[in-house]
Amino acid sequence: MIKQSLPLATALVAAPAAFAAEAGHEGGTGFYNIIAPFVDTTTNVAFLALVVFLAIVFFMGGFKFVGKSLDNRAEDIQKQLDESRALREEAAAMLAEAERKQKEADQTADNMIKQAKADAKLMVEQARKDLQEKVARREAQAEARIARAEDEAAEDVRRAAADAATRASKSIIAGSGKKGELFTNALDEIEKSLN
Repeated sequence: MIKQSLPLATALVAAPAAFAAEAGHEGGTGFYNIIAPFVDTTTNVAFLALVVFLAIVFFMGGFKFVGKSLDNRAEDIQKQLDESRALREEAAAMLAEAERKQKEADQTADNMIKQAKADAKLMVEQARKDLQEKVARREAQAEARIARAEDEAAEDVRRAAADAATRASKSIIAGSGKKGELFTNALDEIEKSLN
């Protein structure tokens, strides 16, 4: 506390000399100008009142109070600085975490896009394969129907040929005297047509 009041006391002692040098006295030059502030009654009374006031403040603990207030203020400022530093570090950590999560999200999105493209490609290939199999089945069904239709048509032609041969045979047999021989020849022709 004494160390804190020493500069103040020095300033108070030097103040009258400084005021006198500024104002200047007309009474003389040199040494008188240096001592004049110390012999001036008004200056001495004001200085003495200031010293008494400062002594009262000192003994009442005013300097301690001011010093303690300044120390408390300095502590509060330091706490605020520490809190600000901690908040800045926390914000930096949160920013780093957010950037890391953003990178992870971007990577996940890229992976999902790649997977979706691969799945779409597989689905297209599977659809082509399924379409080819379906077309092949339809072709096989169509070919089977055509083969059946051909078989049915051939069967119809054989029946028609057999019916025509039978009618022709009847008419020939009815109009000819060699009925037995003609009947045998007609049966042979029918068997040939059926085979």
